[in-house]
Amino acid sequence: MATWTIANLERNLADGGVTVAHWRVTKVDGDHSASAYGTANLTPDASASDFVAYDSLTEEVVMGWVHADVDKDATEATLTANIATQKNPVSADGMPW
Repeated sequence: MATWTIANLERNLADGGVTVAHWRVTKVDGDHSASAYGTANLTPDASASDFVAYDSLTEEVVMGWVHADVDKDATEATLTANIATQKNPVSADGMPW
């Protein structure tokens, strides 16, 4: 199972509209883990009926915005593939001496 979190928010001070949500997702399988970090660019409209100002936000609301902006399934599939490669490497680096 992947764990999504919000790492930071950027907002307009005039109306409290969030313009960027920084997110992180981590997946752990035994001793192996993979993570990704990204941003969702948002366009807040303080006159919209569904506008939520910064002071009234919950992580659940922001996560909904992030999942609407990011391909959640593809992101989690990339983490799963990364862990699979960690378990069964197809390449290596180093020196033979």
